[in-house]
Amino acid sequence: MSELLLQASEVAILLIQFLALLFVAGATLALLLDVARLLLRRLGAEQPEAAAIRRIWLDYARWLIAALTLQLGADILESAIAPGWEAIAQLGAVAAIRTFLNYFLEKDVKDVRDVS
Repeated sequence: MSELLLQASEVAILLIQFLALLFVAGATLALLLDVARLLLRRLGAEQPEAAAIRRIWLDYARWLIAALTLQLGADILESAIAPGWEAIAQLGAVAAIRTFLNYFLEKDVKDVRDVS
């Protein structure tokens, strides 16, 4: 039974990490397309609005927050099956860094949203 739970956890971790990868890759592609549109507008002598730049940044930040949250979930699952204290300590450090990044990214999003 424990072997089955271990295998299920490993599959779940891979799936969650894959979803996080898709979120970041998709959001980055969307960001690049939006920035290209802004640059094309600028070449057409039209200055991009600050609101448009803010919207692009907020959209990207939201996807990054979602990806960080997914990765943190994968870290929690991974810590449950970690073989030893060293692995748990490494996962704890990674989780702390991701939580730190998530907190400040969410704070920046709130600050930018409040300015809008």
